[in-house]
Amino acid sequence: MPSPSTHPDLWDIFCRVIDNHGDLGVCWRLARDLVARGQHVRLWVDDASALHWMAPGALQGDVPGVQVLPWARAQDAQAVAAVTAEAPAKAWVEAFGCEIPPEFIAAGAGATSAGGRFDPQPPVWLNLEYLSAEPYVERMHALPSPVLRGPAAGWTKWFFYPGFTPRTGGLLREADLPSRQGMFDRAAWLRAHSIDWRGERLASLFCYEPTALPALLMQWANSTHAPEPTRLLVTAGRATAAVRHAIAQENGLQRLLQERQQLSISYLPHLPQTAYDELLWACDLNFVRGEDSLVRALWAGRPFVWQIYPQPEDDAHHAKLHAFLDWLQAPPSLRRFHDAWNDVHPAGQAAPPLLLPDAADGATWLAAAQAARARLLAQPSLAEQLIGFVQEKG
Repeated sequence: MPSPSTHPDLWDIFCRVIDNHGDLGVCWRLARDLVARGQHVRLWVDDASALHWMAPGALQGDVPGVQVLPWARAQDAQAVAAVTAEAPAKAWVEAFGCEIPPEFIAAGAGATSAGGRFDPQPPVWLNLEYLSAEPYVERMHALPSPVLRGPAAGWTKWFFYPGFTPRTGGLLREADLPSRQGMFDRAAWLRAHSIDWRGERLASLFCYEPTALPALLMQWANSTHAPEPTRLLVTAGRATAAVRHAIAQENGLQRLLQERQQLSISYLPHLPQTAYDELLWACDLNFVRGEDSLVRALWAGRPFVWQIYPQPEDDAHHAKLHAFLDWLQAPPSLRRFHDAWNDVHPAGQAAPPLLLPDAADGATWLAAAQAARARLLAQPSLAEQLIGFVQEKG
């Protein structure tokens, strides 16, 4: 692990928001982790509004070492020239395939109006890719891509792939994560968030709109299928809307919720990132979606179910899901549950039934999660590897 620098290096991270929980969430976690490891960060983002609840104080400049800047400012040649002249960056990071504005590249390249002069020490330019367990990630990680055109022609851009194996860029993991988990008090956390927990099974739900959601709620609400009571902690936004829609559309579910009281539901407000991590630590089963929450579920070490971002035009997410389950060494019941939750089935066939795990299945789910966490803890984190790579190439 690179030691924190006495003279912090400056990083420019660029983020175009498609899903503000995922894209912005990953970029903010990366910025915070880099700062914790002795770096400084300028985060350029086209929609930073989610930081109001995701990272309170970030937009007001209350987080030392991180400056959040509007994407439009990176397109203003004069503004960019002033920023980069005052503090040139050691590294540029294009998150998730976004392209740095050409005005920023021109200023960073140090081009004159005639286009003939270049900064003799260009920043290390990184294309930080999406997370996947597919085989191409190991092949493509850390490969160079020559810049052939524009004011930065002759520079090199590097592909940097997060991943789950030692031959990839690793996952975001704060240095103090294990110690914070070790001190976590579930009962106190639930009380602090006004959750009236009485010892029942706890499950968190962060999802899109899975077609299997009504079936899941029905099974939890039906004591025949789920003799242990369940309290479902539903995250704000699309998950809350999906649960309320399912209840409104399923008369049988409404009746079961009222009569049997096997399933209770708590709708949560938007949680800061640290509180969301703690939510995962508090629960016995976590339903997560996208990229950032998947990684946080892995660190939680609890059984989890992942809803991958759907790509219905070519079903590319099916292969990505199964590659991850292969890496996870998921037991058969967990693989079947993931296929049902993600509506994965051959064309022309009905979706597989969603079946809650029994006690034996639950034990294998837990064992798989804890073994995966142990493997990942033995590998260097994404921020560590990025810092080392930039020090080597710069």
